[in-house]
Amino acid sequence: MTPTIVRAIARADAQVVRTLGEFGVATVHEAQGRTGLMRPYLRPIFPTAKAAGSAITVLSQAGDNLMIHAAMELCGPGDILVVTTTSESTDGMFGELLAVSARAHGVVGLIIDAGVRDVADLTAMNFPVWSKAISAQGTVKNTAGSINVSVVCGGAGIRPGDVVVADVDGVVVVQREAAAEVARLGRERVAKEEKTRERLRRGELGLDFYGLRAKLTELGVRYVNEDLKQ
Repeated sequence: MTPTIVRAIARADAQVVRTLGEFGVATVHEAQGRTGLMRPYLRPIFPTAKAAGSAITVLSQAGDNLMIHAAMELCGPGDILVVTTTSESTDGMFGELLAVSARAHGVVGLIIDAGVRDVADLTAMNFPVWSKAISAQGTVKNTAGSINVSVVCGGAGIRPGDVVVADVDGVVVVQREAAAEVARLGRERVAKEEKTRERLRRGELGLDFYGLRAKLTELGVRYVNEDLKQ
C-alpha cells in the first residue's frame, strides 16, 4: 500500500458519540449484536480510564512513531487516536510529550496495538490510553505509513470516523453509519436492564423470569433433596 494521508473524514454526530460513551463498552457491544469488540489484551493504563470518540486511524511501522506525529495536525476535538503497526510491536511508541500535543488538539484518548511509555505522567494528566504493552523502549521516526485508512486494531476492523468506546471493560468499535441506531438500541437495553435490576432487588430469580428452569430440564439436570453418596 502506498503511504497515504487522508485529510478530511466524516464523523458521527457528537451527541451520539457522547451517548455511546455514557452507555459504556459492555452495553454498546451487546446493543450491536456482540460485534466490534477489540481483543482483551488492550488494557487501560489506569482503571478509571474512559473515552469515546471518532477514530483517527494510524498505520505505523513497528518501532516508528513518525505517523503518530503526522496525525496530530488532522485531529480535532472529540477524536480518538487508533494506532496499529505493520508487524507486531510492544515498543513504547507514545508518551507524555505526544499526549500533551494530543490534548492540545482535543484528542480524548488513544488506542494502540503496541506499547506506551511515561505511564505515570499520562495517568497524572488523566489522558486515557488502552495499549498492548507498557515499555520504555524508544522508537525512531524514519518510516512512512498511512493516516485515516481502514486498519485492523486489536483484531477489529475500523475505518476513519468510526466511533470508538473504551473503558475498563475493553474497547468496542461502532461503524459510523450505524452509530445513531446503536445508540437507540443502547437506550432500549438500558431501560430493559433497569426493569430487570428492580425485579432482582425484589428477590426474584433470573432462573424464573429468564425461563431457565425449562433449560435445565432440557439439559437433563435433576434436583435431589440430599447429598448423593459417592
